[in-house]
Amino acid sequence: MPHITIIETGLVNSRYRERHGTYPQMFERMIAAADPSVACDVVSIPGGERLPDPAGLDAILITGSPAGVYDGFDWIAPLEDFVRKAHDRRVPMVGVCFGHQLIAQALGGTVRKSEKGWGMGRHVYQLAPDNGLIEGNEIAIACSHQDQVIVPPADARTIMSSTFTPHAALLYANGTTLSVQPHPEFTVGYADALCDLHRGHAPEDMIATAQASLAEPLDHARLGGVVTRFLTERRA
Repeated sequence: MPHITIIETGLVNSRYRERHGTYPQMFERMIAAADPSVACDVVSIPGGERLPDPAGLDAILITGSPAGVYDGFDWIAPLEDFVRKAHDRRVPMVGVCFGHQLIAQALGGTVRKSEKGWGMGRHVYQLAPDNGLIEGNEIAIACSHQDQVIVPPADARTIMSSTFTPHAALLYANGTTLSVQPHPEFTVGYADALCDLHRGHAPEDMIATAQASLAEPLDHARLGGVVTRFLTERRA
């Protein structure tokens, strides 16, 4: 049975946790919808759990977080070391949002707050042709971020991009590391709740536009399936 270890790097705001679940629970629902045979376990950094040896893991998924990868928390450097070891050992690994940025920073990229401000709601991303993972020309996914990968690592190929987020998904040359900025694990309800959470530090018209955009079709199941297959497919 395929087995994915989810590394929880942040907590859902307490006012939303009971209704929408934790980040690992969101990913578990996403993965189960794509492949019910996949088993998941969770290592919670906020819960004080220690990172395992990546050499003993089948696959790794790193969640989003309210933290920034440059914040200097004492758990950031060990997580970066964990990422480098997993990458070197070719353990299948995916990072989402904070996880996307953390993998990029750990492997030599640059992450910072974007001068474009907050991205939220439904964003449409262009897909690199012949990327080998995601079919089609574009994909629509909910996002919630201000930080971005500004300069990808040298061995990473950008396979999803938009004007707002030029490096929205990175596929690494080793073939076992993938990361994405937007959130295929989010429900529409949780993406809408996050827009509300930004009131007071994002313009009201931006929030209204983001919430209205969530009424349009989203490709979360499509990208969730890609992530699940990437983590569980057999490789030579």
